[in-house]
Amino acid sequence: MTTTAEQSLWLDTARGTPREPLSGRERAGVVVIGGGIAGLTTALLLARRGEDVAVVEAGRVAEGASGNNTAKVTALQSTVYSTLEREHGTSTAAGYAAAARAGVELLATLAEPIDCGLRRASAATFALTTSERETVRAEYQAAQRAGLPVEWSATLDLPVPVHGAVRLPGQIELHPVDYVRGLADAVVAEGGRVYENSRVRHVGATSPYRVRTDHGVLSAGTVVVATHYPLLDRGLFFPRLEVQRSYCIAAALRSGSPPGELAISAGSPVWSFAAHGGKLILGGQGHPAGDRIGFERYTELSEFAARHFDIGEVTHRWSAQDPKSYDSVPVAGPYFPGAQRMWVATGFGKWGLAMGTVAATVIADGITGSLNPHRELFSPQRFSPRSAPSLLRQNAKVAKDLVGDRLAPAEAKTTDDIAVDQARVLPDGRGRKGVYRDREGGLHAVSMRCTHLGCFVRFNAAERSWDCPCHGSRFDVDGAVLEGPATEPLPRRQP
Repeated sequence: MTTTAEQSLWLDTARGTPREPLSGRERAGVVVIGGGIAGLTTALLLARRGEDVAVVEAGRVAEGASGNNTAKVTALQSTVYSTLEREHGTSTAAGYAAAARAGVELLATLAEPIDCGLRRASAATFALTTSERETVRAEYQAAQRAGLPVEWSATLDLPVPVHGAVRLPGQIELHPVDYVRGLADAVVAEGGRVYENSRVRHVGATSPYRVRTDHGVLSAGTVVVATHYPLLDRGLFFPRLEVQRSYCIAAALRSGSPPGELAISAGSPVWSFAAHGGKLILGGQGHPAGDRIGFERYTELSEFAARHFDIGEVTHRWSAQDPKSYDSVPVAGPYFPGAQRMWVATGFGKWGLAMGTVAATVIADGITGSLNPHRELFSPQRFSPRSAPSLLRQNAKVAKDLVGDRLAPAEAKTTDDIAVDQARVLPDGRGRKGVYRDREGGLHAVSMRCTHLGCFVRFNAAERSWDCPCHGSRFDVDGAVLEGPATEPLPRRQP
């Protein structure tokens, strides 16, 4: 029997050789922190304009959200246009549509010399149930008003119920890791540098900035923070971002064909469909980062796939998380008011392949003094009064998580109460510690206090990680950082 790979299909099948970490002292004109879609697109655009660019990535290029998605590059993004029109008006929805289309087409252009399996396909948002039909109809109408050449369809190339769909032709599916690593190759070919396994621990306060990793220091006049979730506290982004986690499986089919379109359902729970190499890619089961969940998320995906497709083995399973801005529009621009040498890109809300690409143009144009048509829409300094209730709800949840976990009782008195492949919260003097018992019976204990802003972490049984419910930092069972904004590990404790 085939063993399911606990990583994405894209990372498991990717090409590319590892790159050296940063060591010693180096200089660059621009340092881009983050080797994902936004960071490497920014770096390539700058390198082609003659800038001296260096990219530093905590792990391997494309190992984060860029390599753990459903590989859809589309301007039709679930129900984003009806949401934007309702919250901000038609002009904002139209501006978003123009930006999304620009991101899709720029990616297509940049991908031309890269062997990444790019193909054009229609994208669709559809009603899985009759109760979702009006939501989809509203999205169709809002997308039309926003300027997208969408079509209404009663059917899709899917073996699931379809009660109406909005479809956008000419979107893109590709191998995202091969694409992003191809961008890294292109940056190097243009004279830039790309360093892997170089987690940034500190960034100086003024230009020239000193960017410090475990084994080196990189000095630069300009810094771009493209770490998916910003790792610096200087722009007050943390109150304005909500982190959502989602899950994916890849399954071989015994008969029939995988979906020919890039589709996503409009209701809750969300079901997202794609295909690669004859396999079904099914995503969904999202929840706020840090929620206490177990393996049932993957089980739900597998059972749904088996109900509607003739699946054989589930060959891969993986997850990712995405920060979404409180007003549903990505963030790209100066890190804080008046900043001219520090830039940020974040808040792509699960559509980073398209939106991270266009965000890169905003930053590259800003650094080189060019006008960009999406600058105001993506401005980090914007404020939307109509989205204020959403902002208040987000921060009320953070406050509740911050206080509530401190007041909750310990889950066990001793490690004897912890079963194999489970974790519990135990007393630790005046504080708490999280203890995980691995499959061989070994114990792993860490402090519960997130090293970012001090929220208590929670165990994610599906991924065997400690996750922060406040801002989405993730740590392995021994405390090592898996995902920021935290840059320092959880302190280890005696079991």
